[in-house]
Amino acid sequence: MKNKQIDRRNFMKGAALTTSGIMMAGLPVGASAFVNPKAKKLKLALVGCGGRGTGAAVQALTADADVELVAMADAFRDRLDSSLNSIMNSEHLSADRKKNIKVDEENKFVGFDAFKDAIKEADVVILATPPGFRPYHLEECVNNNKHVFCEKPIGTDAAGVRKALSLVKVAESKKLNIVVGLQRHYQNSYREVMKRVKDGAIGDITSGQVYWNGAGVWVRERKPEYTEMQYQMRNWYYFNWLCGDHIVEQHIHNIDVYNWAKDAYPVSAQGMGGRQVRTGKEYGEIFDHHYVEFTYADGSILNSQCRHIKGCANSVSETLIGTKGKVVTAGSRGTITDLKGGSIYNHRGKDDPNPYQVEHNELFASIRNGGAINNLEYGAMSTMTSILGRYATYSGIVVKMEDALASEVQLMPEAPSWDDNPPVMPGSDGFYPIAVPGKSIVF
Repeated sequence: MKNKQIDRRNFMKGAALTTSGIMMAGLPVGASAFVNPKAKKLKLALVGCGGRGTGAAVQALTADADVELVAMADAFRDRLDSSLNSIMNSEHLSADRKKNIKVDEENKFVGFDAFKDAIKEADVVILATPPGFRPYHLEECVNNNKHVFCEKPIGTDAAGVRKALSLVKVAESKKLNIVVGLQRHYQNSYREVMKRVKDGAIGDITSGQVYWNGAGVWVRERKPEYTEMQYQMRNWYYFNWLCGDHIVEQHIHNIDVYNWAKDAYPVSAQGMGGRQVRTGKEYGEIFDHHYVEFTYADGSILNSQCRHIKGCANSVSETLIGTKGKVVTAGSRGTITDLKGGSIYNHRGKDDPNPYQVEHNELFASIRNGGAINNLEYGAMSTMTSILGRYATYSGIVVKMEDALASEVQLMPEAPSWDDNPPVMPGSDGFYPIAVPGKSIVF
């Protein structure tokens, strides 16, 4: 790792199967997904009934006329009911597609273990719970030979990432399709720009800047009847065991773009961050800003910014600097210029298809055609890159990727229950412990 670029395949050789999880030795010869790709009906289960899961279910029903939503699972019954109501009344679904919503009462599953029951009912599973659960839900899907659409990120700690990486080869051997919700990989503007980057349009990439600077996201009010576990599950964005901080849950999109362009992952990171504005107890334990300098094996540097503060300059974009030119990507726009500013390529894709829909279109087309899309490796490693950034900002020290990936600090319990206290608890003043750079041991 010290002497060569950490590219996708070389990294997998050293990291993917070093932990617990499904291992190749136990597979029967010729193991593959049980679903007949030519079967007329494909049964769909939704695990995680928040806004993103609800939207993904609508997109899955839109993608294929013979997909039936047959099972749903969530920690909370009210979220499940609200999601089902939204799907049934979605303006994006035709009357014919709404007829494919067939979730009987006995297939509405609630609780921490609800995912297991829902997965059993389906050929294809949408995983859209808070990210901490993702590796364990993925493992259940792969164990049970299910095709998967799973949202990003793929976990909140190194143990979860290692588990996900251990599933990559197993899923490939079973010919399972796993699409990860890093939708820029399915967006025309990014695909067209990346095609040209890979063909050498800007030469060797030497540096980049990526941003997710905005005002922040929702906060859900604590109610008197909530236990601490119920409150954190309702307000999951602000607790690292569930979310990973916004550098992991949100900024992963932009960090992943640089990894994609480099076809590599950083070897180390150092950075700074903290809580300057969003300091109330309702913001749990996460920072409101992060700045990270990621260093890659060839010496190139990625400068990464994310911020959740109102009234500041906002940007959700990526810039790549090469020896021959420059790329700027943001939403449906992508430009490539030479070093003097001359235009090489300009993509203004206002009429491009919705990448969130394209993810599902390509997933179900691959299932139907006997293909095997597998986004799990880059999804897991861009997750790990984002976690590396969190380790750097929380600790204030230079953190090596090899040390980060080997971390034994596990934030996410493997089998939480409503009777448990969550992994982090508030003090007597109602505030949660916050990482202090220069003092905190976080990995």
